[in-house]
Amino acid sequence: MSETDSFIEEVTDEVRRDRLFATMRRYGWIGILIVVAIVGGTAYREYSRASAAADAQAFGDAVLTALGEDSAAARSAALDTVTAPGPGARALVALLAAAEDAAGEEGASAAARLQQIASDGEVPQIYRQIASYKALSRADTALDTDTRRAGLEALAVPGQPLRLLAEEQLALIEIETGNRDAALELLRRIAEDSEATLGLQRRATQLIVALGGETEPG
Repeated sequence: MSETDSFIEEVTDEVRRDRLFATMRRYGWIGILIVVAIVGGTAYREYSRASAAADAQAFGDAVLTALGEDSAAARSAALDTVTAPGPGARALVALLAAAEDAAGEEGASAAARLQQIASDGEVPQIYRQIASYKALSRADTALDTDTRRAGLEALAVPGQPLRLLAEEQLALIEIETGNRDAALELLRRIAEDSEATLGLQRRATQLIVALGGETEPG
């Protein structure tokens, strides 16, 4: 390589370095900002995970402590002091408290809790449906038959997770009101449903026999 070519190459490299340094001085802050954002985002995500895990553990410990009280009334009162981290957790605590109220023969309080969950739009739908089902199927409910039937029919829509349980309660309402044929139709449908659990099918079959109906062999 001649001295001229070597000189030109050195000058070209120098120009490239000057342009690179100028570009870095002008736009280098963007790269630094990207790195800071990535590091900060990762740190925040890990902090959020750790915080959520700690909150969940604290919530679980508080619920277990409340359920460890000696009486149903004490357990219900203790559950009222538990701070839930979200709507789903709040619904779970309320369902547990309603169960304790029922065990302590505080039917009105249990029903009020269940109805409050069922009407809370922030609570996940499955919790609202469970609360509604429990409120409608309580033996000591103050709701009239038509109201109970309407509520259970809404839960018995195909595709709903509590469909078969709601149909069982509808059959009981038909028995309660003296509609034997309607009750038998519902019970046979439950007994033959492939989605029904063995326990539910057994209960339906026993009720069919108790009503003097006939069941399919097997």
